[in-house]
Amino acid sequence: MEFKGDYSSHISQQFNEELEQIRTLLLTMGGIVERQVHDAIEALLTSDSNLAEQSRKADNQTNEMEILIDEQIATTIARRQPAASDLRLIISVSKAVTSLERMGDEASRICRHAIELVEEGQSPRGYQEVRHIGNLVREMVKNVLTAYARNDTELAYKVAKMDKSVDQEYRSAMRSLVTFMMEDPRSISSIMNVIWVLRSLERMGDHARSMSQQLIYMVSGTDVRHSSLQTIKQAAVQGTEPEEDQGEA
Repeated sequence: MEFKGDYSSHISQQFNEELEQIRTLLLTMGGIVERQVHDAIEALLTSDSNLAEQSRKADNQTNEMEILIDEQIATTIARRQPAASDLRLIISVSKAVTSLERMGDEASRICRHAIELVEEGQSPRGYQEVRHIGNLVREMVKNVLTAYARNDTELAYKVAKMDKSVDQEYRSAMRSLVTFMMEDPRSISSIMNVIWVLRSLERMGDHARSMSQQLIYMVSGTDVRHSSLQTIKQAAVQGTEPEEDQGEA
């Protein structure tokens, strides 16, 4: 998958290639994490401990990609001293890499809880909620990676907006599961595993939202962290408008 859009042009072709390599590495890492998330959720819902172990091992690859990209970024900054839009790109990618690595960690945690549930030999309450929230989170991860591939700020805004739905569904599921534990104390152990899974999914949604905000910053130059959805939407629309030629930075 390649990034689309003419983001910057330089006299140095090598600089162009370095920036493109950084962005390509981000999407490669994103593909690994997207698979981790998918497999972790499927392992839980299908009680597949082998798939859970496989997904946990993939976290090592995610960690290696994080180190590789960080090294590439550090080398580019030291060698090229980027400014303006190029610096925004590098900052955005750096923060996105951190979010992806944390998503991988959360996927690994889900796998651990999936294995524990398989060992307990039970199918506790909450799987319906896991499936529903898991589908929302998977869509967010897929969409935010597509947004990075296309420099698509409107799609990035949709990802940020979806996080609100994830948070609402998470709170609703938590109320339901806590009530069930109170009614049947024997279910506490298994339900707690499901609660931690839901917590990991909610955090994945937060990380996908953070990535979307970094993309909007990269393209529009507006920092939308800790901003309302309306502010994020305005910046996203700004990012779709062609910028005036202001000369070389």
